[in-house]
Amino acid sequence: MASTYTQESNFEYAIHHPVADLWQTRNEGYYRSFDNTRLFWCSLTDPAHDKVIVVVNGRIESAWKYQELFYDLFQQGYDIYAYDHRGQGLSDRLIEEREMGFVGEFDDYVQDLSGLVAMWDLRRYQQRFLLGHSMGGAVVTRYVQTHPHHDFSAMALSAPMFGVSMPWQLRPVAMPLTQFMTALYRKPTYAPGYSAYYAKPFEINPLTQSEVRYRWFRELYEQKPELKLGGPSTRWVWQGLMAAKQCIQLTRQIRIPTLVLQAEADTIVSNAAQVRFITKLARTNPASSIEVIAGARHEVLFERDPYRNQALDAMLAHFAKAEQTHAG
Repeated sequence: MASTYTQESNFEYAIHHPVADLWQTRNEGYYRSFDNTRLFWCSLTDPAHDKVIVVVNGRIESAWKYQELFYDLFQQGYDIYAYDHRGQGLSDRLIEEREMGFVGEFDDYVQDLSGLVAMWDLRRYQQRFLLGHSMGGAVVTRYVQTHPHHDFSAMALSAPMFGVSMPWQLRPVAMPLTQFMTALYRKPTYAPGYSAYYAKPFEINPLTQSEVRYRWFRELYEQKPELKLGGPSTRWVWQGLMAAKQCIQLTRQIRIPTLVLQAEADTIVSNAAQVRFITKLARTNPASSIEVIAGARHEVLFERDPYRNQALDAMLAHFAKAEQTHAG
């Protein structure tokens, strides 16, 4: 199937022509969430498509960054719906320091997704799927766990944030420490070791080994500086770690086929936590599995072709299997 996806050898042409042409046809708008926060959303649709993927991206990301992926999935017959989380991308920023990652409660992200799904009204599709990357993987998981009557047939989680990669000494204290620091400072502050937006040179970036994809994404953020987001606040880390813990604690609430795409060389999220999640989930949900992408870094969907092709193949096979089960 790999030959049907865009490849690095033709990336420059694809991103400026067929991908850009499809992106120009998007529908987009703003949705006012439960607390009046404005969320940017977009969709790519074709009347001939009868299946849909809702894409929930990670921290610091924007739907704008996902144009190539949307194109590849659209070519496979899926309509695409996506949005920018509160506090990032083109959605409303929540605090004065625009480049600090912030959220009041992690559940706000889950409520945002729930509200958007209701507004989009996806019931006309035969099949509905969820794709969550990194933090978006935790948002999707918490959504499925807390909305038992959702309408989705299956979900795929790309390098999901079920724990954060950190030195072992910090693991027991990270949650209480960031909770304490949040209470200590009146104004939101960056978590230790983090600062405003900084584009790491490709050579030392921990996200991807695909130079052409990485440079395009960084250039996009220079062209649209309003997309930029830097490090997380202490509150975001505290809330994120609590949500990650709940994802693993409440696996019993997940009843749809679930695929975890694990980036074997990930230094951003905890792979051990992903294994804990899927091992526990498999006890009550036999339609769950993990695909380890050997050698891949965190952003498996923006990686070099061999890794990205493997991840896309696994995800589409997972969705196709869910479709057959549903049809049967």
